[in-house]
Amino acid sequence: MSTTAIASLTAIALVAIASAVIGSIGHRTRMTSDFLVASRSVPSRLNAGAISGEYLSAASFLGIAGLILVDGVDALWYPVGYTAGYLALLLFVAAPLRRSGAYTVPDFADARLNSPVLRKVCTGFVLVIGWLYLLPQLQGAGLTVHIVTGLPMWIGSAAAGVIVVATVALGGMRSVTFVQAFQYWLKLTAVAIPVIIGLVALFGTQHTFERDEPPQFRDQTTVTVQTPVVLEVRLAVDVEARGTVDGQPVDGPQRWVAGSQHSVATGTELDFRQGAPVPVTKGAPTDDAGWLQPFGGSEPHQLLSTYSLILATFLGTMGLPHVLGRFYTNSDGRAARRSAVVVLAMLGGFYLLVTLLGVLSRFYTPELLVSGRNDAAVLLLPTSVLGSGVVGAVVGGIVAAGAWAAFLSTSSGLLVSLASVVVTDMMPRRVRVGGLQGFPLATVLAGVIPVTIALIPTGLNFAEAVALVFAVAASTFCPLLVLGIWWRGLTDAGAISGVLAGGVTSALAVLTSLALPISGDSAVDVLLYRPAIVSVPLAFLVMVVVSLATRKRRKDDAGQLLLRLHAPERLGLSRDRLDDRV
Repeated sequence: MSTTAIASLTAIALVAIASAVIGSIGHRTRMTSDFLVASRSVPSRLNAGAISGEYLSAASFLGIAGLILVDGVDALWYPVGYTAGYLALLLFVAAPLRRSGAYTVPDFADARLNSPVLRKVCTGFVLVIGWLYLLPQLQGAGLTVHIVTGLPMWIGSAAAGVIVVATVALGGMRSVTFVQAFQYWLKLTAVAIPVIIGLVALFGTQHTFERDEPPQFRDQTTVTVQTPVVLEVRLAVDVEARGTVDGQPVDGPQRWVAGSQHSVATGTELDFRQGAPVPVTKGAPTDDAGWLQPFGGSEPHQLLSTYSLILATFLGTMGLPHVLGRFYTNSDGRAARRSAVVVLAMLGGFYLLVTLLGVLSRFYTPELLVSGRNDAAVLLLPTSVLGSGVVGAVVGGIVAAGAWAAFLSTSSGLLVSLASVVVTDMMPRRVRVGGLQGFPLATVLAGVIPVTIALIPTGLNFAEAVALVFAVAASTFCPLLVLGIWWRGLTDAGAISGVLAGGVTSALAVLTSLALPISGDSAVDVLLYRPAIVSVPLAFLVMVVVSLATRKRRKDDAGQLLLRLHAPERLGLSRDRLDDRV
């Protein structure tokens, strides 16, 4: 095993051990509120660190840099949207949600509208969103282990699943809070070090991206295609190919002429000479100047896709159950707002560094533009800059440790939110409160399905997969929370209809885009892949129209409920909805 692999495995193991030790420090769980919301006693700054650690997932750590490597400035909408989502959360949701006294999203829906049917519908969508979000985290762990050691991906996915399930089952939200705060700072360090090293090395080359030419291979390079790709050739290039190209078996030299496109099958090996121009995947900008310009690629309907992505990322944050669950842990609404403000700063700093990693990868790892595995950019950058010696191995190990911290922290938060709805909404009361077996059992039940699916390779791009989840969250819980908090005219029938309309529309589109080959050549294809621009307005519209049509079902005490959500805590109107001992 190489020095890099040994260093990376050692760093990953140390992260797992440190997370377990830190989690055990906060292991004092006796009450239901300890498991679910850490007894609502988490200080604002600690909670901000935990929120940031939980939120910065595989999509943020690996996916954003990979998308910037391929798409350039068009990919900046991902980190901008993910960060701006917290601004919307701060303005509309954070403090009132904390004052509701709820433990989960279904619990809030029940407190606001007193509807068992709505509570069951919300429970179902919490599970759907949580499982869809958890899958790329676990597969990201598998990819990291595979890239740095060559071991099968399922080993890393299974190991991450076991660690996360054990951590959450033993300590719940209280233990996870300390672990996630630690993991944020580890992730920030893991991206800062290669950024500093890469920028110093890049400035020494006097390289510029303001040129009407494609990237070039810095050395003679062999690329093994990881997923079927269609490559666009900006300038003529000579390539030695072994495998299947354009549907034909090949084993020898080929010349790809300028302006041509070639489909390359999985497993095909392509040899390029030093200085050769780099082909790119279809639709991506083919030259560096286009990479720096908005809509520099050749994909149709880019404006429609971008607007739909903006809507999903801006509004999806306030619909993510594991993010909302963090604000239940603050002591009051004012503390929830303070946490959100600090989170904005912490996320902004992290995404700035990840953006720079994507820029550096364009120069140091251009082969990823060919292989279709751009998620590996962050992991391969240290050895591309420093070589495979001791220094490169150590920095690579730090990056691998940061990547695993990203997977573990987000997966832990997701599993807490999933287990919370399982234990409060799906388990019999006698199991829920009959000793410590309730929450640990719910954790195992909530985690077994995504962990099992994660063992099957899917080839998902992490940032793209998470953006699909944001679309579902923005189409379901965002309208429910905004209207439930700010409009007393909302009825249970309106809420149920709106959640189902937005949720079913977005979920069907997401599942269709994952199950079927979507070319992206038509507006319909774009809307299947980016449904938020249709499903979010549809959910709001249906909620409002049905609520107005069923205004007789409006709760008599709706005004009092909204007063409780917006009144300062010192008035004594807020109260918790659950205080049973586990």
